[in-house]
Amino acid sequence: MLHPETLEAYRKMTPSERLNLTLDMTRENFRRLLAGPPDIVARRFEVLRQQNDERNRRMLTAIARTRES
Repeated sequence: MLHPETLEAYRKMTPSERLNLTLDMTRENFRRLLAGPPDIVARRFEVLRQQNDERNRRMLTAIARTRES
């Protein structure tokens, strides 16, 4: 969980500032994502897929709940 001050700083950023921050972090960490043996790299991507699928499932469940009410 992020510190409340950090969250507030993110909220005050413009969308372009948040995008630039995201792209900078992606550039900095991309090489590490691909480092290591192929089976480890594949596992990292599988974990990312699982996390994305779970996040999408929760969002769709929440959207469906709001449409029901």
